[in-house]
Amino acid sequence: TTQLLVEPPWRLAVLWDQVTLTCQGLGTTGAITWYKDGQRWWQKGPDYITVTKTGTYMCGRPGTRRSPSMRVLYEWLVLQGPAWPQLEGDTVTLHCRS
Repeated sequence: TTQLLVEPPWRLAVLWDQVTLTCQGLGTTGAITWYKDGQRWWQKGPDYITVTKTGTYMCGRPGTRRSPSMRVLYEWLVLQGPAWPQLEGDTVTLHCRS
């Protein structure tokens, strides 16, 4: 499955953190299709992009499903948690950003 990595590693990401999204998975390098807000946005794009606009982003590689989505916001106040999955009982650090 194609994965979408975010740097810095927070969910929700905020634009003023200079968010970089990286599309990882099997398939041809340089044949990435990027999606923004559910629409094809960039075909045969690079493996990573720096996001400059609010939206919900996904990527896909030939022969694989699209990645899970990542929402990037420009808001005054955001509660952020880790971008990776959490399990019951895990200790989680949250950031309140403004």
